[in-house]
This record gives sequence, C-alpha cells and structure tokens, in this order.
Amino acid sequence: MAQYDVAIIGAGPAGMTAAIYAARANLKVLLLDKLAPGGQIVNTFEIQNYTGMGTINGAELAIKMFEHTLELGVNFDYGTVTSIRAEGNLKELICEEGLSFTAKAVIIATGTKPRMLGVPGEINFAGTSISWCAICDGPHYRGKKVIVIGGGNSAVEEAIYLAGLAQEVTVVTLFNLTADPSACDKLKALANVRVYEYYDILEFLGSDKFEGLKARSTKTPGEITIFADGAFEYIGLKPTAEAFKELGILNDYGYIETDAYMATSVPGIYGAGDIISKHLRQVITACSDGAIAAQSVAKYIEKLN
Repeated sequence: MAQYDVAIIGAGPAGMTAAIYAARANLKVLLLDKLAPGGQIVNTFEIQNYTGMGTINGAELAIKMFEHTLELGVNFDYGTVTSIRAEGNLKELICEEGLSFTAKAVIIATGTKPRMLGVPGEINFAGTSISWCAICDGPHYRGKKVIVIGGGNSAVEEAIYLAGLAQEVTVVTLFNLTADPSACDKLKALANVRVYEYYDILEFLGSDKFEGLKARSTKTPGEITIFADGAFEYIGLKPTAEAFKELGILNDYGYIETDAYMATSVPGIYGAGDIISKHLRQVITACSDGAIAAQSVAKYIEKLN
C-alpha cells in the first residue's frame, strides 16, 4: 500500500490548489476524487470574477488547474472515500471501490452538492427533465421552453446562458433576485425571459412527460401554472461530508469546522473550500483555503519528522 505525506479528498479548486502548494513544499501528494477534476466549476458556463482570467468557461479553468497539478507530479486517482481511520500519526482512507490509502495528513475538500426542493413530481423527472447543470443539459432545450428555479448568482447566470438557447426562459424564485445587480440587469433586459419573484414551488406537472410546474405567490393570493419542456434548479447547496461524521469535526449544518489554519479538531486532518464553515463560497476563496491548508500540513509533517 502506497503511503503519502498528504492525501487530498476532492479535486475542485480547493483540492487542486492544496495539491499544488503541497507538491511545491516537496510533499508526496495524493489527490482523490470520485469524478473528473474540477468540482462545481466544471458545470459553470462562465466565471467572471476569478482574478486575472476575465471571463472564462468553468471547464476550461478546471482543465488549467488540473494540468498544473500534473506538471508538479501530483498523483491523481479515482476513489469515493467512505471513512477515515485517524489513529496515531497515520491516517487510513477507506474507499467504496475497495481501495485504501495511508497518509500522514488529510485535507478534506469534498465541496457541496445541489439541494432539491422535495416537492411532488421532482423525483419523477430528476436527471431527465429536471437538471442542475445548464451547461450539461441546456443544448437539449434549444428552441424550447425552460424554467429556472432560484434567484442567486448561479440561477441568474445560468438563466442568461439558457436564454441564448431556449425559445423562452421563466425564472421562478421564492424571494427576489439576489444575484449581482449587473447580472440581474442583464437578465431582465433579455426579451425571452420572464421573472416571477416571491413564488413557492408546489409541484411539478406531468405523468410520463414533463409539463411544467405549479407555484403559489407568497405576497398575494393565487397560484400560477407555468408550462415548459424542462427545469433547472439552483436553490442552494448542501455539504458532502457524511463520510466524516464519525470524526466529530462537523457542525450542526454538516459543514467541517476549521480554525484559521484550516485545521480541524483532529490532529493531521484539515478542511478546505466549500465544505468548511465559512461566509463566502467562491472559486477564489476555495483556492485560498487550499493554499493555507497545504502550508499548515507542511508544518504539521515537519513537526512529525
């Protein structure tokens, strides 16, 4: 069994940045992910606030980051970590695929996954007519009608992208549009976009075929029915840290608690990126977390030796 100085779980911006900094500190690094490297940014059409990049496609940025890790000799492998045995100075990572790895330190950067509404009809169409990735599934709706659920940055940015493909885009949000004002203005200026603010989704319609949804206003009496060919949900994210619950490092919301050095309460285990308890979850803050975590790991391992 190969032994590493640090094993990094999750190959999103936080994990890849941690890998880069750890490799530059002359550590033997393992970068693990159950999917292709990139995390959430792989599914993002445009990123406009990553310093120095201007506007860049999310998948393109992910590729650039991953190529950087490979240039530094980082070992990458596929694996779904189900638990960590943290006894003594060595940590053992147990994977669903039957694999296991050992390392002196671990950085958990598993990120988040999209939330679901939990309303009738959602499960029936999840993954087919209801999607969480406009860049993946948007082209299927060229010249058709789609609904975007949510009012934050992701919802508004993806609605703008979909408006360039679909005949009609209807945005439905429980509150008002909370995205960056410039993005909201751009969305509202599009001729094929309608916005319904302060509407609560009641159910998705259709038996064998998706037909649309029914929603109720939270401001005035009455319901609306919106007919469409598909829907995209952007109503927030939830942490993917279930595998680490037994370590006692999660808060009541399921996020990992860390200090300013990205260290958890378990010596040798660190967190980074969207998975940790923090105020701002952006690509640039994830990278910052990864850099700090890697530097902390380097100092931790130096003390072990």
